[in-house]
Amino acid sequence: MTQTTSQPTPRARVLVADDTESIRALFEKLLTGEGYHVTSVVDGVAALEAVRTEPPDVILMDVGMPGIDGIEVCRRLKADPATRLTPVVLVTGLSELPDRIRGIEAGADDFLTKPVHPHELRARVAALLRMKQLTDALDSAEAAFVALALTIEARDPTTKGHCERLSHRARLLGEVLGLPPTDLDALDRGGYLHDLGKVGVPDSVLLKPGPLSDGEFALMKRHAEIGDALCAPLHSLRHVRPIVRHHHERLDGSGYPDGLRGDQVPLLAQIVAVVDVYDAMTSARPYRAALPADAAVRHLLREVEQHRFSGVHVEAFLDARVPSAL
Repeated sequence: MTQTTSQPTPRARVLVADDTESIRALFEKLLTGEGYHVTSVVDGVAALEAVRTEPPDVILMDVGMPGIDGIEVCRRLKADPATRLTPVVLVTGLSELPDRIRGIEAGADDFLTKPVHPHELRARVAALLRMKQLTDALDSAEAAFVALALTIEARDPTTKGHCERLSHRARLLGEVLGLPPTDLDALDRGGYLHDLGKVGVPDSVLLKPGPLSDGEFALMKRHAEIGDALCAPLHSLRHVRPIVRHHHERLDGSGYPDGLRGDQVPLLAQIVAVVDVYDAMTSARPYRAALPADAAVRHLLREVEQHRFSGVHVEAFLDARVPSAL
C-alpha cells in the first residue's frame, strides 16, 4: 500500500521592529514558542526592507524607533497596495494617547501597551492572523476572477489588451476628475472585470463576424447581469459590481440591463462606459476593422449631444490626453 505524506503547513511570519533588545528578545521567544517564524529588526528603515524582502503576515512595531518611527512606517505600508492589507500592531506606552491617535490616522490595525502581557500578545497576533488569512482568501478569489476575465478576453484575439487598457485609462480619468482612492481602485479592478459575464456568452455569438440577430443581441446583453451575479458573493467587489452591471447604461435611459437614466447610472459605470466605447471603436472586431481615433472622438461628442454621456466626463477624457487615447 502506498503511503501519502502531507505537506507541512507554512509557518506564519511575524516581523518585530523595536530598538530595545530586551523587547525584541521577549517577543521572539514568546512567538517562536507558538510556532511562528519571527524576524526582528531595530529600526524603521530595516522594517521597510524586511517587509520588501520577506513579506510578513503580521507586524509588531514600536512607535518610538530612531530614524523613521513606527507611525511613519505604518503610514507608508498602508499607502502601498502591496502591503496595505498586512496587519500592523503599534506598541505604545500607557499614557501615549497622541501616538495612538496618530497611529489610527496612519492606518494601524491594533495597539499593544507596554509592558505587554504574554497572553495578550499571543491573543492579538492569533486574531490578526485569522483576519489576514480571510483577507488572503478573498484576494485569491478576486485574482481568480481577474484570471477568468482575461481568459474570456483571450477567446477573441481582436480584444487582446482591452481589459488592461480599460483599467489603466479609467483610473487615469478618475484621477483627472479628482475621485478618492477607493473609487480609483474600483475603476482599476472594474476595468478588468467589466466583461466577466461574457463567460456565459457562446463563441457563436461573441465571435460572430457580422450583425447579431435580435435574439443573439439579447443573449449578449445578459453578460452584464451574469457578471454582476458572479461578483455578488465577494464582499471585496462591492464597489466594482456597479461597474460590471451598469457599464452599458446610458444617461438617456437607452442602455441596459436596467434602463437607468441620469444620476441613476452609477458614476464609476459612467466613467468606464466612456473609456469602453472609445477603446472598442479604436480596436478591431470580428465584424469590422479598427476605426481611427478622430472618428471615435466624434462619436463620443455625438453621444454627449444626444445626452447619452456626460460632457464633463468626455471632455476630461479628451483634454487629459490619456496616453494612447488620441
